[in-house]
Amino acid sequence: MRTWVLGLALLAGSPCGLASTIYKYTDENGVVTYTDRATPGAQVFVFRDRMVETFDKQVYVRSHKHAGGETLIVHNDLYAPVEIELEVHSVQHLSGAPEQPVRWVLPPRQQIRLVTLAPTGTGTPRYQYRLRHAIGDPRAEHSLSHYPLPWRGGPFRMTQGPGGRYSHTGPKGRYAIDIAMPEGTPILAARDGMVIKIENNQSGRGNNPAGNFVRLLHADGTMSVYLHLKRHSVAVQEGQWVRAGTQIAQSGNTGNSTGPHLHFVVQKNVGLNTVSIPFEFAQPVNSMPNFALGGDGER
Repeated sequence: MRTWVLGLALLAGSPCGLASTIYKYTDENGVVTYTDRATPGAQVFVFRDRMVETFDKQVYVRSHKHAGGETLIVHNDLYAPVEIELEVHSVQHLSGAPEQPVRWVLPPRQQIRLVTLAPTGTGTPRYQYRLRHAIGDPRAEHSLSHYPLPWRGGPFRMTQGPGGRYSHTGPKGRYAIDIAMPEGTPILAARDGMVIKIENNQSGRGNNPAGNFVRLLHADGTMSVYLHLKRHSVAVQEGQWVRAGTQIAQSGNTGNSTGPHLHFVVQKNVGLNTVSIPFEFAQPVNSMPNFALGGDGER
């Protein structure tokens, strides 16, 4: 019978530095192990478990030309607020361009007329713009520090915690937690929230290191994200409100994953950047989840 044990946790206390070579091998029992020793038959492994989400198709600028000139309208098609920054530059024969980039928090599913440019003189009007955006309201304040375990079953074990040297180093995932579990384990919403982004069609590594995922927006403006989910297992839709304890998907091994596990992270928008924030589970990871006392008081 195939064993799904990961060896990554064994390396957590290893003295090897970030530049050390990591090797991956699978033994005759199907046990996957990661080590800093060049074991016969092992392959060099490069771990890049980075979250990659793009919202360019859902947060964008459209130009509306009219008798008085041209207006730049920023659209937010997401079910979450976004902070936007619009910079207009390289302006010729136009008035109305702001000297500094314009920032705004755009509510969910709304648009705003942000800049109107009017022609001046006889030259050909020209300009360029740059739009930056980050999901979430920067005024969000984290109101919960201890989260119920977001899965059913177990006991499982944590294979990488906050600040893990192999992937939890960047601002988006610094406080993330990886939990090894069999593929198909029910994944539950840790808090009440609005489903604002999902991916459900990726198989294997695919083209997104995050694999299949669900992103929830909580009432306090923070977000929880559940990564590497099983293909076609996501049971919720964007725009859907879910209660804590609701099954939202099944665990998987998609994206840049070392093996079947759940990558769980809590994030918020800080200065036009989506960053992870500290949290703790309300009970040990290697215990059975109990949602009888779960939720976050938002019911």
